[in-house]
Amino acid sequence: MVKIDLLKDKIEKSGMTMTAISSQAGMLRETLYNRLNGKGDFTASEITALTKTLHLTKNERDEIFLSEELN
Repeated sequence: MVKIDLLKDKIEKSGMTMTAISSQAGMLRETLYNRLNGKGDFTASEITALTKTLHLTKNERDEIFLSEELN
């Protein structure tokens, strides 16, 4: 389960626009917005690209994209 709030926080702290982030990550801006709004799942290539674009550490990447919520 993706922790969208953490990802949005990293995006905000990056100081980049959504257009710049999506462009650098090789994504359509609309795709990024859709993913952030829960429409569709992030692909492995999108996760890799966003990790590089947002300069996420491996721990940050894992916490955002690979965490498992226990019910």
